[in-house]
Amino acid sequence: MRLKLGRPDLAQYAHRFDVPAANGDFAVTFLGVSTLLFEDGGSAVMTDGFFSRPSLAKVGLSKIAPDQARIDAALARCEPVRLQGIVPLHTHFDHVLDSAVVAEKTGALLIGGESAANVGRGAGLPEDRLRVVATGESLRLGAFTLTWVESDHCPPDRFPGPINAPVVPPAKAKDYRCGEAWSLLLEHISGRTALIQGSAGYIPGALASHRADVAYLSVGQLGVQDEDYIRTYWAETVQTVGAKSVVLIHWDDFFRPLDMPLRALPYAGDDLDVTMRIFAQLAADQSVELHLPTVWHREDPWASLR
Repeated sequence: MRLKLGRPDLAQYAHRFDVPAANGDFAVTFLGVSTLLFEDGGSAVMTDGFFSRPSLAKVGLSKIAPDQARIDAALARCEPVRLQGIVPLHTHFDHVLDSAVVAEKTGALLIGGESAANVGRGAGLPEDRLRVVATGESLRLGAFTLTWVESDHCPPDRFPGPINAPVVPPAKAKDYRCGEAWSLLLEHISGRTALIQGSAGYIPGALASHRADVAYLSVGQLGVQDEDYIRTYWAETVQTVGAKSVVLIHWDDFFRPLDMPLRALPYAGDDLDVTMRIFAQLAADQSVELHLPTVWHREDPWASLR
């Protein structure tokens, strides 16, 4: 098979960047990869908090560390109010590199498995700012209730296994092992419910007892899987929780800084075109909305469901 060069053209999916704008205090803001800010004017939670986005050359050839200037710029732009929790969805660098720094700067708890806690320890966060959770555990943070369900990483997981000791930056990308991968269930007191899937992996049946109206689905590396895997991933997430709106995340090239327009991952690592073709068919057949989020925009995918 001939290797495809370049990357997907996002312009062909322009009609998918149509998540309804937030009308009021409640909003979800997409901040690249699987970083999402959920807020309601009185409390907020954030997944991952990854803003440094070091270059491919730096990741491959040297050590990496949080970029304080990029983190400060992102936080100033999205202005999280009363951020109570930072939730890494797993502990690869493109999720957790900045999580402890964001927690320290905002006063939020860093919440996840032992691997996430070890990243926090390596960054100097005190133990009272760390919260270790187990699968099935729920935690109330302001107006939000979060529930963690064990999941799996999309193959291939290049740095598998737990992080068993504090990671002190600068460190190599391989030091940020996957750790605990989560399906995160979120419920707001308004009745809004969401599934946030941090990687395009799954554990069969893990979400069978859970429901969510909206699914934020990571699709990084999904397009290089076979079609059966892609359809099963949809079934184990969207169909299982009964979601009526799907917003795709983790499709952007995370080696490109956030002050430049987002672009899709190159064909060498993923094929968003394949994912979009199959998901568009599944969504149409099942009367499910299929969206792409717009970075920095305050959005409310529940608005069109009412």
